[in-house]
Amino acid sequence: MFYRPEDGHGLPHNPFNAVVTPRPIGWISTRGADGSENLAPYSFFNAVAYVPPQVMFASTSAKEDRDGTKDSVANIRETQVFCVNIVEYAMRDVMNVSSGPWGREVDEFDKAGIERAACDTIECSRVAGAPAALECKLTQIVELPGAANFVVFGEVTGVHLRDDCVVDGAFDVTRFNPLARLGYRDYTTVRDLFSLNRPNES
Repeated sequence: MFYRPEDGHGLPHNPFNAVVTPRPIGWISTRGADGSENLAPYSFFNAVAYVPPQVMFASTSAKEDRDGTKDSVANIRETQVFCVNIVEYAMRDVMNVSSGPWGREVDEFDKAGIERAACDTIECSRVAGAPAALECKLTQIVELPGAANFVVFGEVTGVHLRDDCVVDGAFDVTRFNPLARLGYRDYTTVRDLFSLNRPNES
């Protein structure tokens, strides 16, 4: 099968987001200028640089109560900060609750019953029990072609690692089983690991 996206795929469901998988989930917490907080998962998310450490996430739709975007991007525009919380399998249900199309007045921490903790380098809350959290200061927001498509880049200014996830000096993902997004309504979790040496490594 071959199709041009501009012509449509002819299938019951769009296959595009099922092709690029699995995708890590950035559970983005933000705070608006008025002090209101938001927590929402984004599967267009990744790390993009080591020095200084930088991450990105993309927001691809809009809400009626925001100016052409969603709560996360709107809050980041106002306060210039955000926190990326890493999602573990055990948090899948509360993460899913926070993905709802709630009004801007809804605090997803409260809606889903998620404990929050203060960040250290930015004025924002983070998910208290997350395996890891990356405190970020905005570097740029890039507008992409299409309606309400934005990529948010941030420099990591603080890193929280849950104590039980640090084993023998390494961050051990087997301690929490990271959740990842597949296509449609499907998710997966990391349970099986293997290592490969690069060609120039012994």
